[in-house]
Amino acid sequence: MKKLAVVLAALLLLPGAPGRAAEPPKDPPVFAIGALFAMTGQASFYGHTMSQGMKQAIDEINAKGGVEGIKLEAAIEDHKGGGGQDGVAAMNRLIAIHHVQAVLTSFSAPTIAVAPIADQQHILMLNGGGVSPQLVGLSKYLFHNRSLSSDLARIALTYAAGLEGKKLAQIQWQNDVGDNIVKIADPLWQKLGGSVVAIEKVAQGATTMDTQAAKVRAANPDIVALWMFTPEVGLALKRLRDFGMKQPVVGVEFTENDAKIAGAAAEGYHFANDYFAPSDDNPWSKQFAADYKKRYGEDPDFYAANYYEGVYVIAECIRRARAEGGDYWNGEALRAALLANPKFASVYGGQMTFQANGVGLKRTALFTVQDGKRKFETFLEAKE
Repeated sequence: MKKLAVVLAALLLLPGAPGRAAEPPKDPPVFAIGALFAMTGQASFYGHTMSQGMKQAIDEINAKGGVEGIKLEAAIEDHKGGGGQDGVAAMNRLIAIHHVQAVLTSFSAPTIAVAPIADQQHILMLNGGGVSPQLVGLSKYLFHNRSLSSDLARIALTYAAGLEGKKLAQIQWQNDVGDNIVKIADPLWQKLGGSVVAIEKVAQGATTMDTQAAKVRAANPDIVALWMFTPEVGLALKRLRDFGMKQPVVGVEFTENDAKIAGAAAEGYHFANDYFAPSDDNPWSKQFAADYKKRYGEDPDFYAANYYEGVYVIAECIRRARAEGGDYWNGEALRAALLANPKFASVYGGQMTFQANGVGLKRTALFTVQDGKRKFETFLEAKE
C-alpha cells in the first residue's frame, strides 16, 4: 500500500496528470533570430549592409517592449561570402550555441547547403539576398522576401527587347546563379525574336575580365547582358568600356560598390532589381530611411531594407503563433503562422504576399545609371 501511495503521488507530479492542471508553456525571455551573412571576405559589403538593417529592426522592436514583452536578439554567423561548407558550419553554430528557430539567410550557395538542416530541425528561414532559381521549393521552411534572379532577368530582357538590335552577348557568374539565369535568358531572348551570339563565364571574385571582354567585343553584339552581382558588375562595366564597347548593357544589380569600381563606365547601364525608396504615402519607409541614415551615415539600399523587413516578418510570425497558444516559439509553429496568413506589411509600401512557391510578391523596378547613381525608370512585372 505504501508503494502504491508513492507511485500515485509521483504520477500527480507529472505534467498533465489527473488532478493537476497542465501549466501553459512559459514565454522565452529572449527570442534569438539567427542570420547567415558574409561578414568577412570579398563580399563583406553585403554582410555589413544586411546586418545593419537587421539590427535596426531588432532595436526598434525591443525599444517598444519586444514582441508582446519578448525581447529579440541578433545571432549572426559568418558564411564568408557564399561557400556551402562555411554556411553549414555557421548554421550548426546557430543551432548549437544560440538555439535559433528562425534564420535570415543570404547568398544562394550557403542557403542551398543549409536547407536540409532546416528541414531536419524545423527551422524557419527567410532569404532576403540570394537570387538563384534553385532556391524555389528547396525547403518547405524556406521563404523569400527578395525577387529571385529569374524574375530580375526577365525584367532586364523585357526592357532590352525594346531597344534597337537583336544580337545578345551574355557575361555570367561561373556558378549556379549564372547558369540558371542563362537557362532562362536564352529561350526568352529567342522568344522575343533575338539571338545569342556569345556566352562568357567569370568566376565569382575575379579580378580581371580582359579575356571575356575581348571575346564579347569580337562577337559584335547589339546588347550585352551581365548575369552577375557586385563587385563583378562594376568590373565588367569598366572593362567593356575600356575595350571600346558602346553597346547598351543590361543586368540584375548595381550597388554603390559597383559605382566606385566602374566610375564613368557605368553611365547608361540598365538593370532590374528590388526597389526601396521612402515615399510620402508610406510613413514607415520614411522613418526607416531617416533612422538608418542617422544611425549609419548612409542611405539604406534594398539589401538593408530586405533584412530590416525580414525581422518584422519573423516578429509578426511570433505574434501570430503566440496567439494560437501552446509551444509557439519553434520553427514549425512560425511556419504555420506564415502559411495561415501569407500577407505582411512591407517597408516598401503596402503589403507583401508570399506565393505558394515561397517567394514574396513585390514590385520590381527598372533603373538606369546616371552620374554614378541609379535612376528609377519604371515598374515592370515579371511574367513566365
